[in-house]
Amino acid sequence: MGKPIRLAIIGGGSRGCTYASFATHFPERAQVVAVAEPREDRRAEMASRHHVAGPMTVADWTQLPPLSGLADAVVIATPDQLHTAPALHFAAQGLHLLLEKPLAPTPDECQQIVHAVDRAGVFLAVGHVLRYTRYTRKLKELLNRKIIGEIVSLQHLEPVGWWHQAHSFVRGNWRNTNSSTFMLMAKSCHDLDWIRHIMDRPCEAVSSFGGLQHFTRANQPAGAADRCLECPSRIEETCPYSAQKIYLNRLATGQTGWPLDILALHPTEDSIREALRTGPYGRCVYACDNNVVDHQVVNLQFAGGPTASFTMTAFTAAAPRKTNIFGTHGHIYGDGQNLTVHDFASDSISTIDTEANVRSPSALTGHGGGDFGLMDSFLTAIKSHDSSHILSGPAATLESHRITFAAETARLEQRVVRMDEFAK
Repeated sequence: MGKPIRLAIIGGGSRGCTYASFATHFPERAQVVAVAEPREDRRAEMASRHHVAGPMTVADWTQLPPLSGLADAVVIATPDQLHTAPALHFAAQGLHLLLEKPLAPTPDECQQIVHAVDRAGVFLAVGHVLRYTRYTRKLKELLNRKIIGEIVSLQHLEPVGWWHQAHSFVRGNWRNTNSSTFMLMAKSCHDLDWIRHIMDRPCEAVSSFGGLQHFTRANQPAGAADRCLECPSRIEETCPYSAQKIYLNRLATGQTGWPLDILALHPTEDSIREALRTGPYGRCVYACDNNVVDHQVVNLQFAGGPTASFTMTAFTAAAPRKTNIFGTHGHIYGDGQNLTVHDFASDSISTIDTEANVRSPSALTGHGGGDFGLMDSFLTAIKSHDSSHILSGPAATLESHRITFAAETARLEQRVVRMDEFAK
């Protein structure tokens, strides 16, 4: 097995902690040797959990000593707009990078990062965890076997969920393009990357429509307060986006993980109520500084003629993605776990449970096991010196990010964007 891969964790939030937890459960494969996180309580928590101390535990990654010889790879899980500088810095030190999606909030920064890793000769894995699930791997196997013939079109739904939209994209860190990035990049570069992975051919043109329809001041009920804890009960009780319902009701059932641990490192009724009284997560969803869309559709034309359509919407239950793939000889419907295959020749229908008889490791079970799959593949690539284990490397990631940027351009400019034009 050899020595474990030494990881520096840059960003001790939800995603950084998730990736770092691999080392807790598989210490023979990974070891956290450095932590950079500006919030003192979360920095101390992660450093203690992984026995990191001294100059390797810092508030700002720029305070770390040169990591060449001290670490093998860096996990960058900072806010979206803070990805580029550490990626360029650590690539130049010869360290492999696992970078939480999105790659960066602008096309130019994405290109800078890809050039930097190519120039340094290091591996880059981006957090497109949907590529790494057992569900996706099985679906790719079926498609490669031409079990439904050639793909003609694909229909994909990202059901964000009403309360998840309120938590992350109305009240939370990804609510405003000025402090983060646009919704399609923040939430659904996952999906456009996955669609490109499934279609397995270049995208040639994109159109898109959508907007912010519901979470605006104009839709705030008459008499509602700007904070949920201060709202009249007659209004709060009928509001599906009530912070009391989203957070305090979950706490009452014994939940203490995400999303509660975003509000308080150690959620209790007192700490959650204090967060709702004073922090962003207690605000009325109709009185926030959000400007990202709450629904969007994207149409994609691929080389050779196949098409795909993608819908992202807040106004659903928070549920796994759902996909229809229409082929010349059959149809596949997938719900994130089960794949239902209709074979036209025999007119037979069969269902494959991609989670049957699978015992997932206790760590990184999020995104249908994709969190584990990404870390497993990244570490395997480093250990074996073989980048083919990484399914979301520089070229693939840059291509799917360009599709995402093109889709947002199409939405804003109300036109079809050709990818060759956009690349220029």
